[in-house]
Amino acid sequence: MKKLFYKIVSYFNVIKSNIAFYPTILSFFGFGFSLLMIILEEYGISKYLLDVAPILVVENGDTALSVLSVCVGGLISMMVFSFSMVMLLLSQASNNYSPRLLPGLISDKRHQIILGIYLSTILYIIFTMFSIQPTGEKYTLPGFSVLLGIVFTVLCLCSFIYFIHNISNSIQISNILDTIYENARFRINHVLQQEEKHKTLETFADTEDWYTYKSIQSGYFQNLSTNNILAFCKENETKLYLKIPKGLFIRTNDFFLKSEKELDENQLKKFFANINYSKSELVRDNYGLAFKQLTEIAVKAMSPGINDPGTAINAIDYLTELFALRMKKEDIEIFVEDDTAYFKVEIIPFKILLYNVMASLRTYCKNDPIVVQKLLWMLSYLQLQEAQEQSYVDSILEEIELLKKDSQPIMDELQTTI
Repeated sequence: MKKLFYKIVSYFNVIKSNIAFYPTILSFFGFGFSLLMIILEEYGISKYLLDVAPILVVENGDTALSVLSVCVGGLISMMVFSFSMVMLLLSQASNNYSPRLLPGLISDKRHQIILGIYLSTILYIIFTMFSIQPTGEKYTLPGFSVLLGIVFTVLCLCSFIYFIHNISNSIQISNILDTIYENARFRINHVLQQEEKHKTLETFADTEDWYTYKSIQSGYFQNLSTNNILAFCKENETKLYLKIPKGLFIRTNDFFLKSEKELDENQLKKFFANINYSKSELVRDNYGLAFKQLTEIAVKAMSPGINDPGTAINAIDYLTELFALRMKKEDIEIFVEDDTAYFKVEIIPFKILLYNVMASLRTYCKNDPIVVQKLLWMLSYLQLQEAQEQSYVDSILEEIELLKKDSQPIMDELQTTI
C-alpha cells in the first residue's frame, strides 16, 4: 500500500503539469454540484429562500432561462478569449525567449484554475437550466440554483480580471527569469537537505562488475520514486546504479541500470514502473534544466534579431546564484537508509554543467564588452564561494582563461574594470 501511495504521488506530479488537469477536475466538480442542487431543490431549498429573502429569487421561468442563457454565452466568450491569451503568451515566450519555457508556463496552475472555474460554472448553469420549467409556479422553480449560477458568473468575472493581471505579468521576462530561478533554488535546496540527511560513512561499491540492463522505453528521464526504489533494493537485497542523469533523453536500449545482483524480467518491470519518462522539461523536477533555460534565454537575447543585452545580463545574474548553490553539492547522488547506501543516481558534474553554460555564452556574447564583463564578474564571484570540492574552483579558473582567450579583441577595453 505504501509503494502504491508513492507511485500515485509520483504520477500525480507528472500529470498536474498538463494544461487540462485543473480544468478537468473543476468541471467534474461543477457537474457534481449541479446534480447536488437538483436533489436539494426536491427538498424545497428554494421555498426556504423565498420565505427568508424573496428579493433574491427569480419567480419567472422565462426570466430565469434568459438570465442563465446570457451568463453561459458571456462565459463561453470569456473562456475563448482567456484561452487565446494563454496561446499568445506561449507563442511569444517561444519566439522571444526559448521553446523550453513552454512546459513551465503551461503548468502554471493559476491559469489552469481560472479556465477550470469558467468551465465548471458553464456546466453548472447548463444542467441547472435543464431543471427549469418556463411555465412552472414560483415554488417549482430552482430559484436558489439560479441565484448560485448568477453568483458563480460574478466570480468568473472577478477571475477574469485577475487573469488579465496575471497574464500581463507572466509575459514579462523578469518574472519568467524569477520563476525559473525560484523553482531551481527550491529544488537544489531540497537536494542539499536530502544529501545532508543521507550522509553515511559507507562508500558506494565499485559497479564495474555489476549486471547491466537497458532502458525499456525512450523519453526524458524526468523523475523517480525514491522511496519505492529504496524499498525495491531492500526487498531484492541488491544495490542499484542509474547511469544516466535526470533531464537527459534516454533512448530505447540505452544502458541505463546496473544492479549488484541479477534481476529477472518481473523485477525489472517493477523497477521501471518507478521511473517517470516525459517529453517535456520541468525545472521543479530537475534543477539542471534551469541552467539550460537561463542560458538559452541569454543566448536568444544576444541574437541579432532581438539584441537585448539587458535580458542576457539578468539571466547571468540568476545563473550566478544557481551556480553558487550548486557548488555546495557533491558530484554524486547516493540514497541512504539506515546508514546503508542502496542506490546511486548519476548527475551532471559541476565541470560539465559550467562548461555547457559558458560554451554557449562565450560563443554568442564574446563581442559584447558589457556582457563579457558580467561573465568575468560571475566567474570571479564563484571563485570566492565555498566549494564542496576543489575541482569546482579549478573548473572556474579554466573557464576564466577560456573566456579571456575567446574575447581577446575586447579584453584591452576591460583592463581597467576587471
